[in-house]
Amino acid sequence: MTFPTPRPRKSLLVMAVATAMSTSGMASAQTTSDLEARMAELEQRIIAAEQRAAAAERRADEAEQEVAQKQATGAPSDSQDIESRLAKVERHASGEEGFSFNAYARSGLLIGENGKSTEGGPYLTPAGQQGGAVGRLGNEPDTYAEAILNYKMRFDNGAKAKYTTMIADGVTTSNDWTSDESSLNVRQVYAEFSDLPSFTGAFENASIWAGKRFDRDNFDIHWLDSDFIFLAGTGGGIYDMQLADNWKSNLSVYGRSFTDFPVDSHNPAEESGSTDNLILTTNNYFGNWQWMLSGMNATDNDERLTEGNISAADNGVHTMVAYHGDSFFGLNDGNFKAAVMHGQGLGAETKSIGSNGNLSEDATATRLGLYGTTYLAPNWRVAPAILAETSEDRYVAGDQYDWATFNVRLANELTENFEMQYEGSYQWMDISPEGFGGNNAVEGDYTKLTIAPTFKPEVGGFWKRPEIRVFASWSDWDEALNDYSADDAFGSDGFTGGEWAFGVQSEIWF
Repeated sequence: MTFPTPRPRKSLLVMAVATAMSTSGMASAQTTSDLEARMAELEQRIIAAEQRAAAAERRADEAEQEVAQKQATGAPSDSQDIESRLAKVERHASGEEGFSFNAYARSGLLIGENGKSTEGGPYLTPAGQQGGAVGRLGNEPDTYAEAILNYKMRFDNGAKAKYTTMIADGVTTSNDWTSDESSLNVRQVYAEFSDLPSFTGAFENASIWAGKRFDRDNFDIHWLDSDFIFLAGTGGGIYDMQLADNWKSNLSVYGRSFTDFPVDSHNPAEESGSTDNLILTTNNYFGNWQWMLSGMNATDNDERLTEGNISAADNGVHTMVAYHGDSFFGLNDGNFKAAVMHGQGLGAETKSIGSNGNLSEDATATRLGLYGTTYLAPNWRVAPAILAETSEDRYVAGDQYDWATFNVRLANELTENFEMQYEGSYQWMDISPEGFGGNNAVEGDYTKLTIAPTFKPEVGGFWKRPEIRVFASWSDWDEALNDYSADDAFGSDGFTGGEWAFGVQSEIWF
């Protein structure tokens, strides 16, 4: 960038004199001193103008040199800086960068026919101790909340990072101040990196993580409040390795702690202690199919005595085959999920993998899970579910735990903001604990029916929240189930079968 060269000062003076003479009419009309004064003033103005022009020219030269230097070194120019800042603002607006907040919460009253709070929960029955859940609609007496705090970053090279903290709490009291009953807990703290430019080949689209977390690919039957699979703990792993055109794989290692176990008599100096269960998992996807395999080892856990007075398992294996359908069993629009799980030793806890240190080395368990959702008519939707398990030698030799739950959730959308929800749940169980935990052998069934008028900001599917429900539930069970345990709800005063419960509840997630 250049500026015109300033005219010679002498020429400018001549022009100034001529101008002064023409505007005055005749030089003789003015005294010599007046003319000299005007010429001196013009001289100063010309000098100032020349200085400003020279300064502007220097600044232009410096700017040209700076741009040339940035281009030579690859540094961003001012326009590139602006584009970079604009791109960052757009990433914040799209959610690729910045802070985000997610939550799940439920809270409400569950009142019995006598006007007092009553027993409830999806794991209320004797089979519930082994994961045998029943329908949750109109059957939850607790307040439970999860708050998930995320911060996402995207770097100039395209790499992404996410930091997550999850805080959760659950209580059954109806009071506003519940610190004495609170179980406030930090359930997740982890960092995850993705889109790393140095990752190539099978790892090009992979992400890595480390910390305390729920596995990303856990999935559940919401209407039973039961996961198919719940893998969690503290560790690290890698997601989405592309091992073939139709094969993605995850690999992780989690640690879980078993604490406060009675110890074997050969080590009387130690009254209690802890051990770590390490879980190595590979999770593989072939289109809609999923195959998961986990091996686990808890060194020295076999030196501890379980409540069954036998040595606990110190290793185990768990596997699952699942199918994630994009229709309602091929019959209608909707979706479904189906899975079969099997485990031995520490793997015989088929849902919460590696979380149960009481299992014997001979324990075996097989579980089936199934659910689907679809619309039967424009304003009617249905979601059936099945969850069943058989296990043996779980805690002591010869014990057996067999149970099966059949559940259906039905909803009729009446207006944009109101629907009627209905739920029926049936569970059969045959349990032979062989004295473990002081429990008795029982066989029988449990039934629950619920009707729940429900208000929503917008209806339209089973996954739309928030919602506020009022409900009435009736439940009944075989009298024999009241003899299972002296410590559970069944058989307690006023809770022996044929029970009514009423309440109101909100549920949200986002």
